[in-house]
Amino acid sequence: MVTRRALLTQAANGFGAVAFTALMAQAQDAATKASSAQGNLHFPARAKSVIFLYMDGGPSQVDTFDPKPLLTTHHGRNPAELFEVAPTQFNNNGNILGSPWTFEKHGQSGIEISSLFPNIAKHADKLAVVRSMTSKFPEHTSANYFLHTGHGLQGRPSMGAWVTYGLGSQCEDLPGFIILNGGLIPPGGLDCFGSGFLPASYQGSVLRPSGNSLANVRPLEPTPDLQKRKLELLRQLDQQTVERYGQHDAIESAIANYELAFKMQSAVPQVCDISQETAQTQSMYGIDHPYGPTTVFARECLMARRLVERGVRFIQLTCPSVGHDRWDQHANLKAGHEQNAKAVDQPIAALLEDLQQRGLLESTLIIWAGEFGRTPFAQGADGRDHNPFGFSIWLAGGGIQGGTVYGATDEFGYKAVENKVEMHDLHATMLYCLGLDHTRSTFRFSGRDMRLTDVHGKVIFDILA
Repeated sequence: MVTRRALLTQAANGFGAVAFTALMAQAQDAATKASSAQGNLHFPARAKSVIFLYMDGGPSQVDTFDPKPLLTTHHGRNPAELFEVAPTQFNNNGNILGSPWTFEKHGQSGIEISSLFPNIAKHADKLAVVRSMTSKFPEHTSANYFLHTGHGLQGRPSMGAWVTYGLGSQCEDLPGFIILNGGLIPPGGLDCFGSGFLPASYQGSVLRPSGNSLANVRPLEPTPDLQKRKLELLRQLDQQTVERYGQHDAIESAIANYELAFKMQSAVPQVCDISQETAQTQSMYGIDHPYGPTTVFARECLMARRLVERGVRFIQLTCPSVGHDRWDQHANLKAGHEQNAKAVDQPIAALLEDLQQRGLLESTLIIWAGEFGRTPFAQGADGRDHNPFGFSIWLAGGGIQGGTVYGATDEFGYKAVENKVEMHDLHATMLYCLGLDHTRSTFRFSGRDMRLTDVHGKVIFDILA
């Protein structure tokens, strides 16, 4: 038998924390951290926010940002005759596969970019292309954890959680870490966006780019007065529990969560209402594009800009479904990569242009990356297998020197051979741009000062402005 008093006590301590775990302490900490963050910085901040364009599945570096003419020269040859072939995910290795796309130099910098990205190519002088990125894992789940958390196992805080833990949020009516879900949650699931051993308030909050963006964000009560009376009842019950049993973090957090959730009922619909944007802006992003996946990612990119304007600290965009498995083309490379590129090319280019026009690009760090790259030889006849040994990413915006190419893979685009970059280096560079020293951004857990970069990482100063 559960008494009424016991039920109320359990409800006060449990329901609020469960319902709003992703938002916990945002209202408590936002004002304090926002006002003091600048004083807590280790370096002058080059960026205030991060937009992570996550290319789930692993785009092929030799078909996007790392041209290798020798692949065309040796197309159809056995790769083992030309270089040592390491074991691959499926070990269904075919012959050398030349890129189906052409590369051209773009901008004053002359960065070579694939014909897959005609719109992004127009912004070549804004990009710092890293062609020597590496990962320690050739399998999606572990590689995703490594990309997102700096560790190949489940349970560590994501980089978005670390950023909001270190800097707080500049926005009091929205979470500091938001994921815009295009429809594909990556292998590894929501733990890619988790807070790990950090307080639950720092885990990512997932919004949809259309429709009802967040469950239960719209009040069900017929009048605002009725909702306020319910909230007042909750406040009284919580206060009675505090008076009877003393102060408890869970109760105080739940009270704060109620207040933030009330604010979000207004803030979330507003930020997601892209009808407030001009027809010209919507068209620039591709909202009216005839290809459905493009319209989905266009909404994500436009919402990302709107979230940056409101002070959200870390925004991650996930890929829309194009009818098959993300950028993970183990077969049918040409159609698959073309469909994925078509979905993201115009919206990303519009995001770069829009941020620059509004004076936000210099304070917003853009990261474009997948969890690994792909092999320069075929899997079967017309696909590419996973390749963690050398692949391409790019950065732009806050603190980045545009028109830069850093690092190199070998002549076949297989392994990094010049200025090898590890995942911890990417994380260290991101934190540096935000004004944080990755070696001093720590959280005491299990008797050790933990950090995003573990005991590794170095800032890539050569790509910084």
